[in-house]
Amino acid sequence: VQLVESGGGMVHVGGSLRLSCAASGFTLGYYAIGWFRQAPGKEHEGVSCISSRDGRTTYADSVKGRFTISRDNAKNTVYLQMNSLKPEDTGVYYCAPSPDLPCIWSHGWGQGTQVTVSS
Repeated sequence: VQLVESGGGMVHVGGSLRLSCAASGFTLGYYAIGWFRQAPGKEHEGVSCISSRDGRTTYADSVKGRFTISRDNAKNTVYLQMNSLKPEDTGVYYCAPSPDLPCIWSHGWGQGTQVTVSS
């Protein structure tokens, strides 16, 4: 049972990335899924969350209007489209399941994917 994050990379300010969170060993559609990030020396920060059935979403104020979370339950995958990236978006991005909104961080689901935004 695990989640595999992918799609990270290094981009310049203003660039875009699309992260994927693929579930293995369980049905992702039964859970709300949250994206979290951890910058060097900082705690995990909630970025966005999407509910399991009705597609309700939440976003951190710092990413509203720039990031979009979506899910494809048929593919057992949740996505995070990140546009207009800023240096402060740099960090390791993780996804994790929760019973419902709000999404709560829990560790141990995946290795994360590194996002680096250079100025």
